[in-house]
Amino acid sequence: MGLSGLGIFHTIIGVAAIIAALADFIKYGKINLNALSGKIYFYGTVVTSLTSLGISKHGGFNPGHVFSVFIIVLVLAAYLLNSKRKNSARARYFENFWLSFSFFLSLVPTVNETFTRVPVGHPLAKDISDPVIGNTLLVLLLLFIAGSVYQFKKQKLINKTAGL
Repeated sequence: MGLSGLGIFHTIIGVAAIIAALADFIKYGKINLNALSGKIYFYGTVVTSLTSLGISKHGGFNPGHVFSVFIIVLVLAAYLLNSKRKNSARARYFENFWLSFSFFLSLVPTVNETFTRVPVGHPLAKDISDPVIGNTLLVLLLLFIAGSVYQFKKQKLINKTAGL
C-alpha cells in the first residue's frame, strides 16, 4: 500500500474516528459530543485532518487538503456551539448538521484512498474517476441527506419536549 509512518498513524486515528461516529449515529442518531464516542470522533477528526496536511500522494497542496481544513472548521464550530451554547435550540441544529457534514466530507477522500488501494494488488478502483467511487459517493450523499432530515426532525421533537 505504500503508506508512510504519518500515513499509518493518520489511517489508524481516522478509522477510530469513523467507528466512533458510526457508534454515535447508531446510539443517538447523531454525533454526540457529550459522549465518549463523540469526543473520540472530535479529537480523532481534528488529528486526522491535521495529519492529512502532511500527506500528499500527488505532491503539494490539493483538494484533499482543502477538505481537511474545512472539516477542522466544521468540527471546531460544532464544538464551540456544544460548549458555549448548551441551552440554545437553534445551536443544536447547526451542531448536528456541521458534525454530520464533517463526517460526510471525511468519507470522500476515505472512499477514494481505500478504493484505489484495497485489495492490495487489485484495487476496487483504478483512479478517482472510476464509477465505483462516484456511485459509492452518491449513495453516501443520499444517506447524508436522509440522515440530516432525520436529525432535523428528531432535534425538533427534542426541542419541543424540552421546551426550548
